[in-house]
Amino acid sequence: MKFATYTDASGTTSAAVLQDGLLHPIAGTTSVLDVIGDGVEGLLEAGRGALASSTPVPLDSVRLEAPIRPPSMRDSMCFHEHIVNCMGSVDPLHHKFPAFYISNSAAVIGPSDPAPISPGCERFDYELEVAAVIGRPGSNIRTEDALDHIVGYTTYIDWSARDLQFEEMEVRLGPAKGKDGATTLGPVLVSADELEPLRSGKGFDVNMRVAIDGVPISAGNWSTIDWGFDDVVAYTSRGTHLQTGDVLGSGTVGKGCLYEQRALDPDNFRGWLREGEVVSFEVDLIGRMDVTVAAPLPWHPLSSGH
Repeated sequence: MKFATYTDASGTTSAAVLQDGLLHPIAGTTSVLDVIGDGVEGLLEAGRGALASSTPVPLDSVRLEAPIRPPSMRDSMCFHEHIVNCMGSVDPLHHKFPAFYISNSAAVIGPSDPAPISPGCERFDYELEVAAVIGRPGSNIRTEDALDHIVGYTTYIDWSARDLQFEEMEVRLGPAKGKDGATTLGPVLVSADELEPLRSGKGFDVNMRVAIDGVPISAGNWSTIDWGFDDVVAYTSRGTHLQTGDVLGSGTVGKGCLYEQRALDPDNFRGWLREGEVVSFEVDLIGRMDVTVAAPLPWHPLSSGH
């Protein structure tokens, strides 16, 4: 099943099942986060109840929000093709564990929201990813038990200020302001059972595509992933706690960002994102999002002048 969070014309926000262009509200909810804590079976039970008893709402009459507002987010580097395209090779450590950084859950935006360029950024980029969403919480989870904690999957767009990111890397910092501005989640959460028939390798046979102003930019497939989400859940929960609603990003699918396009073919690089451009992201089963790039907030200098 596909689950969405939406806001109607009255300003009321609810979770719903999306089926055939209609949203079937789930009573007593304000987001999908309210119905995922009991795992996949609990989620499906709530969905079946909504399909049987609620009055459907046309999708085109409401505003889609991010399916959930996660308590926390971690973004991994699971597609080694992306690393090779950006760096030329894969450090051997990437074969030992799925490296990740902790992202800014307060920066989550939904599929209806524009993505603002980061203040002071002249090299604004996107990263096309997928993400697992934790249903049942857990600590120090074993790899063989990890999939029991994933309730579903969504699309994860990591908006990136490359010039700010490169500055931070020069002083040995991990991603901070370069990844701090916005992360788009959506358009829906697809329950984990829907993906299982498509399992291939460490991922799923699911196509992933990007276009800018209608011009195709890149295409990839989830099945090319080098670290499965079972390992990601096990590693990110090692010695700590994953909560209901935590989001675990996959990292960028191969060729799924402009930085890779520039590295692979600099002579034909189309340039970084510009205000007003519409970036279309499409992941089979999960759906399509058309996101407009918006103007940045003002850049306020520090006492250093930076």
